Amino acid sequence: MSETVLLVGGGGREHAIARALAPDCSLYAVAGNRNPGIVEVAEGFESIDSTDAEAIREYAEDIDATLAIVGPESGLQAGVADELDAAGIYTFGPRAEEARIETDKAFQRRFMQDNDIPGCPVFETFDDIAAACEYIDDSEMDLAVKPVGLTGGKGVKVIGDQVTREEAKAYLRDSEYDQVVLEERLIGEEFTIQAFVADGDLRTTPAVQDHKRAYEGDEGPNTGGMGSYSDAGFQLPFMNDGDYEAAVDIMEQTVAAMPDYKGVLYGQFMLTTDGPRVVEFNARFGDPEAMNTLPILDTPFIDVLTAARDGDDLPELAFSGEATVCKYAVPDGYPTDPDAGAEIAVNEETVGDGLLFYASVDARDDGLYTTTSRSFAVVGLADSIAGAEELAEDALSAAGDEFRIRHDIGKADLVQSRIDHMNDLRGE
Repeated sequence: MSETVLLVGGGGREHAIARALAPDCSLYAVAGNRNPGIVEVAEGFESIDSTDAEAIREYAEDIDATLAIVGPESGLQAGVADELDAAGIYTFGPRAEEARIETDKAFQRRFMQDNDIPGCPVFETFDDIAAACEYIDDSEMDLAVKPVGLTGGKGVKVIGDQVTREEAKAYLRDSEYDQVVLEERLIGEEFTIQAFVADGDLRTTPAVQDHKRAYEGDEGPNTGGMGSYSDAGFQLPFMNDGDYEAAVDIMEQTVAAMPDYKGVLYGQFMLTTDGPRVVEFNARFGDPEAMNTLPILDTPFIDVLTAARDGDDLPELAFSGEATVCKYAVPDGYPTDPDAGAEIAVNEETVGDGLLFYASVDARDDGLYTTTSRSFAVVGLADSIAGAEELAEDALSAAGDEFRIRHDIGKADLVQSRIDHMNDLRGE
């Protein structure tokens, strides 16, 4: 019997999920925006906000969904998985309580501390901004300033990198944050590992490096991610033997301490001279990292979902062995003042051998329009990072002049700079 799967969310991550699932099931989708890539492969689409748990559950019942997967963190925080699970529709995504590992950064750090999970930085939590500012003054180390709740990848400010101590305090005083985490600044190279989790079982995917800074050369404000790359193997070029396994061990200990967790667990790590440290955990696929991972997954993704639902061991994952490079096209002004509501044209015929993933765009009767976030991404797959970058760059001819792109992602100079940085830190 073919599964009927409901996908919640309308971004680039969800387009990647839809493309991975659609060949092997009857796929339906809901989102607040009409993503043309998802609509094209889905058998049905309904305009429902990704946080409207009751309306999503009603639609899932209408289509007789046998499985569901929630893409965005906002939907998990809103209890969409709770609502669907309670209705007997198994959802590959954590319930709101387990999703706190992402949605509540204070909970995340206390959870790591209480369960002796390695890789946790020195931290303190505050619900008094004046006390937080005093801690900044008294601390002898540079700090990462993290609002407790969701900020779309744009809320963290790092003293000694992005801001001075005075700027960090001004940021807190000008904010409306009720709680904040202050933790030691981690020095090294960031990378992400995404894992499929169910019943204490965990299957990991190749490491990915995301580039959050808005402008080339890693300059400018943080974004939700301007692009990312993975290598032909499981580790990245700046990683030594054992670094990937050490990060996976942290994830395994995390899953062991959360026996009810199901869905995707995303570990964002900083590779330091002391090994991997945890920058954060997310409770879903990364965006853009899903677009690096799912296109090279040879194991049918539907098999992961059905095994999780049925209580079977998750399948051993097979990958194509290709490197990937993902580059985002974003509206002018993103992330601080994006040009939202602008009509755009994307010529899919120019993508060539790359893959096109629509993201935060809205397909209306009279055309395709930008929203306040990233518009679309292109992904190249090849035997090497350099080859994948060339394909991604060629595919960017689909982008018109109204978009801004970080062309340096995946290029040899930027990749080599990461290797050199880690070698310098190691004294090599």
